[in-house]
Amino acid sequence: MASYRKEKTIMIFIYIINAFLLFTFVPKDKTRQASVAFLFKQVMTWLFGLIVVEKKLISYPYRLFFKRTYKGSFSFEYFFYPVLCVLFNLYYPEKRNVLMKTLYHFIHASAITALEVLLLKYTKLIRYKKWNWYWSLITIWFTNFLSHQFYNWFFKESH
Repeated sequence: MASYRKEKTIMIFIYIINAFLLFTFVPKDKTRQASVAFLFKQVMTWLFGLIVVEKKLISYPYRLFFKRTYKGSFSFEYFFYPVLCVLFNLYYPEKRNVLMKTLYHFIHASAITALEVLLLKYTKLIRYKKWNWYWSLITIWFTNFLSHQFYNWFFKESH
């Protein structure tokens, strides 16, 4: 549809940026760690994404993939958020103090939430129905936290 040209362009651009981030910032010797973080985040975003869409809290008027079969955003839940979670886990400040770790969590979740709010305001990629930006901030923070806990548990011998 011509009315979604901007949205399609943005989605393709975000895919390119995320692929660039993966290939640039994931060292070859960290591919295993990146894969675990990516897959674990996918599980969580699929669950949360499905709940918020089925409860009609959020809608995605334009979706690049699976438009007739899945009401959630396949792109955000299965690629964009997991890629950012990979970077979150690989560059987590393990040896820093609690304040720095908390700040890292907050900055990461806030940056993603800010991008989501921009997409909400200027595109038809996402619509909040019974949702607010702070719920996104909380769920992104929480899923990153769980992801990092799992990551540490899974790779406990390598730390």
